[in-house]
Amino acid sequence: MSSELLKKVKQIEIRTKNLVNDFFGGDYHSNFKGRGMTFSEVREYQHGDDIRFIDWNVTARSESPYIKIFEEERELTAIIAVDVSSSGLFGSNAKLKRDLYIEIAATLGFSAIKNNDKVGLFLFSDKVEKFIPPKKGKSHILRIITELLNFDFETQKRKTSVKNGLNFLGKISKKKNIIFLLSDFMDSNYWDEFKLLNYNHDLIPIQIFDGFEKNIPNLGLIEIEDLENENSLWIDTSNQKIRNKYASFLKEQSNQFREQCRKIGVKPIQISTDEDFVKSLKLFFKKR
Repeated sequence: MSSELLKKVKQIEIRTKNLVNDFFGGDYHSNFKGRGMTFSEVREYQHGDDIRFIDWNVTARSESPYIKIFEEERELTAIIAVDVSSSGLFGSNAKLKRDLYIEIAATLGFSAIKNNDKVGLFLFSDKVEKFIPPKKGKSHILRIITELLNFDFETQKRKTSVKNGLNFLGKISKKKNIIFLLSDFMDSNYWDEFKLLNYNHDLIPIQIFDGFEKNIPNLGLIEIEDLENENSLWIDTSNQKIRNKYASFLKEQSNQFREQCRKIGVKPIQISTDEDFVKSLKLFFKKR
């Protein structure tokens, strides 16, 4: 690992671990429950205990009442799925969508290991780019951060297929997982797969968009390029009507995404690159 990359990994580790310690530890724990209750031990019956938990076999042998003690099975598996298509390189401010993906993924990863859960990483474009199976531990999270920082967004023009990504996620595990899906969701025809994955898992879509995509400033005549297919469009941003029309179009896309999620029973998190993602995540956890 180069010294520059090592420095970036360390910076992200320090920032995200502090966020987890300050904000997300308890919220994450209370939001994501274990798979159920598992037997722990038996002890003698005490006044006030629920008689439904009496262990009749042990009671018969000991000739005094004993009850079963259960503990919540806390261990969970979280999959962080990240859209690494070329649209992640878009950013009108200092921060690109890709940068926000990495910070959020690291924060969620450290939250999961603080909760003693396993974490896996899935990178997708219009195909499977990389899958790192779930494991526990700090070293594993640092590997995940390194893979995200190391991924080459720039050399190739990568398109998006949310549908293909969802299909892969549906095949990797029979057990119920928490799946954080980070993307700008600039795609279509994936809602059937979205619904099925949410039925079998706890799916949390995190839609990242750029501040420019909700509030276009007056910059005169500008060229907007589709980073995935290299098509471009010239927009006269000095024209207020054109700015309003383009902003309305993008707002409608965002509203449609939120409405489709609502119909399926999913609560999305929508975060702009010019917003504090900590505030958005914390608000989501509190409402959930």
